[in-house]
Amino acid sequence: MDYQWRYRSPLGGMTMAGSGKALTGLWFDGQKYFGSGLSERSPERETPVFVQTVRWLDQYFGGLIPEDALPLRLNGTPFQRAVWRRLLGIPYGRTVTYGELARAVAADLKLPRMSAQAVGGAVGRNPVSLIVPCHRVVGRDGRLTGYAGGLDRKAYLLRLERKGEDGAYSSRVLL
Repeated sequence: MDYQWRYRSPLGGMTMAGSGKALTGLWFDGQKYFGSGLSERSPERETPVFVQTVRWLDQYFGGLIPEDALPLRLNGTPFQRAVWRRLLGIPYGRTVTYGELARAVAADLKLPRMSAQAVGGAVGRNPVSLIVPCHRVVGRDGRLTGYAGGLDRKAYLLRLERKGEDGAYSSRVLL
């Protein structure tokens, strides 16, 4: 059975979903694709994975790099899961472009090329915001684009992760 739990972040309410053992969803309330796969009848219950997730979120929003790896169960198509696995590899404070991500996913799937738009669709349907860091994907010129939680939230999250005194985003990492 899946459960849900609420969290109050500096960016507004968030809803978690999961079994007692694995996190299956984390959304900003009202975001695009909110609650994808979450049953309206999922009861609210504090579970061990929600306790871990709250600790992770508290550390993250406190400006720390969370150390704990959370148990995730990502439900999606094989293509979506391939994209989400790549998102998990983007380090804290770094960004990649949709094109770079598309090239990396194409290589993983042994394809000659991949559409950045197709990858963007999978990024946008990421069911576990922040923890699967879809906010770290930017347009080819570094501009902020395409975040289901809203571009204001994306900008805040990237500023939170920003490194260095000059206020610039950290250099990108190639996947």
